[in-house]
Formats: sequence, C-alpha cells, structure tokens
Amino acid sequence: MPVSREDVLAALSRIALPDGGDPVARDMIRALSVEGDVVKFVIEAPDAGVAAQMGSVRAAAQAAVEALAGVTKASVVLTAHGGGQTPPKDPPNLKIGQHPTPEAGPENPAGIDRILAIASGKGGVGKSTVASNLAVALARKGRRVGLLDADIYGPSQPRMMGATRPASSPDGKRIDPLKLHGVTMMSIGLMLPEDAALIWRGPMLMGALQQLLGQVNWGELDVLIVDLPPGTGDVQLTLCQRTKMTGAIVVSTPQDVALLDARKAIDMFGKLKTPILGLIENMSTYVCPNCGHEAHIFGHGGVAAEAEKMDVPFLGALPLALDVRLAGDSGTPVALGEGPVADAYGQIADRLIGGGMA
Repeated sequence: MPVSREDVLAALSRIALPDGGDPVARDMIRALSVEGDVVKFVIEAPDAGVAAQMGSVRAAAQAAVEALAGVTKASVVLTAHGGGQTPPKDPPNLKIGQHPTPEAGPENPAGIDRILAIASGKGGVGKSTVASNLAVALARKGRRVGLLDADIYGPSQPRMMGATRPASSPDGKRIDPLKLHGVTMMSIGLMLPEDAALIWRGPMLMGALQQLLGQVNWGELDVLIVDLPPGTGDVQLTLCQRTKMTGAIVVSTPQDVALLDARKAIDMFGKLKTPILGLIENMSTYVCPNCGHEAHIFGHGGVAAEAEKMDVPFLGALPLALDVRLAGDSGTPVALGEGPVADAYGQIADRLIGGGMA
C-alpha cells in the first residue's frame, strides 16, 4: 500500500528541532509530494541562521521518511525563507565600470571555446533561472562550463547559484571567479553589496561587460553561458560585436504578449548576424503537487509553434514548479537534483551537446 501524505507528516512531526517543537507544528514543510515510492519535500527555515543549524534535522527527516513502508527514497531540500545565502561582503579592490577600450575585432576570451547567450525580449520569463540550471545541467554532462551574469543592473546569479563570498582579485587587475556546483561563475553582483544600485549610462555598462569578459580568469571552458538582461540594448549589442558568439537561445513563456517581445529579440540577433540556436518555452505547464492536475496557466505550445514558423529548433518545454523557486532562492539549482524538471534541463543539455553547440 503506497504511503500517504498523512503518514509522511506524522513521521516528520516526530523530528525534534534544535530550538524546540517539530517541523510540522512549526509550519516548515513545503512542496510535499508523494510520487509512487518517492517522497519529496522542502524544509523551509525562518532565516539563514536557523537553516545553518538544521543539517542534522534534514538528515533525520530523510531517514524517518525512508523508514516508512512503501518509501524507497526521500528527496529533502533545506532552505530559508527569503533565501538561505549570505550576501557577499568586502568586494575586491578592483574598479568595475569604465568606458570601453578599443579592440581589434570580435574575439573570445582566451580558453573559451563557445559562447551561448540566454536571451529574452522581456523580463519575468525565467531567463536567469534557465541560464543557471542549463549551466549546471551541462556541467553534469561533463562539460567545462562558465556562467557570466551580464544583467548589470539586476544581477541574480549570485543568489541563484548560492554564492556566499565575493570574487577575489589578488593583483587588483584580474578577477578570480567562483566555482559553484561545477560551474565557473562571475557576476557584477560579486563585486558590490547585494542591495547597491548601479546608476550608469551606456558607455559605463559596455565597459563593465568588457571587463567581465576579458579581465576574469575563466580558465579552459568548453562553453560560456551568458545570462543577458531583457530587451535589445547595449549589453546585447556589445556582446555580439565584441565576441565570436556561437549563438543565442531565446526563452519565452507561451502567451502572446511574451512572444511579441521574443520576436524582437530574435530580430535583433538576426540583424547582428548571430545564429538562433533554439527556443525554450518556460512555465509551460503546472502540475498540482496535491492532486496531479495539469494546468496551462500561461498557455501552452506557443513557443514550439513560433519555432516551427521561424524554422529554428525548439529545444524544450520547462514546467512552472514550486521546486524551481525554492531551489533558486536557496542557491541550489533544481538541475542539481532528480525529477521531471532536472530531467527536462538534462534533455536540453543533451540536444545542445548533440548538435555541437555546447
């Protein structure tokens, strides 16, 4: 007889927290799902300090659930409300943000074989989530992967990748990036306080991007994933003109208003003679973790239809899932784990590798 949600919650209610009570009574259990003999759930602590003391609670919760009859595996994620990562402090003493310097022509940083841009015509479609998880998925396939957060005004990769310290610059001239989840990652968010706003005009923006590309010790990489800001502005133009881009992947949700802006991004890359490697439909479906009902909140299939119309590859559809949000906020991309979402990213990574694009 399969285990029930009530059985799982009863087992978890017997786990003691360090400061008293249990995770069920304290309302810490999130995204509980029972899929046959596999149980998945999240333990959400009230803050990062409490989460840091709950490693033993997570292990005890996993053991308690796996001891239940009918359960062969329990997948447990420990996170903190609002994200469990400590913002980087004491950024390195290196001036970031300057006017661009002249270059001979398009050239990739030394050691980088391919550059893939993850783009969208508008914000809010999950482009940064796709960039971080695709980088992790490629790394799990054995690729040497870099991730550049080129969203200068709104860098999110330090939080999504779980950065707990700033990048370093021992000589004040070149930057040592961070290595997280098998991915070499750099973001301007690693150089500044987390809540600091950048108020720069275009030339400063272009100079910063040039520095993040050329003054970072990337090492030998099979592929550099670039998380672009939304829109069709200075960063996109600079990247396409200053590097030998392998191509761009455009992310969109299925609804018409998102596709309108995605078409603008595709048109921009066409004018800049940058190949479109494929389209990804994000937030394609939502499956209720309680009853299993599948809903298409933002529509479904619009991006696949657009890809067919434009004769470009459709790389895959990604679901809208609470696990994705929790994983991003906690700095542990969902592609690190197992399950349908991780599998979807793995399949996209396989298509890119099989097509010689990554």
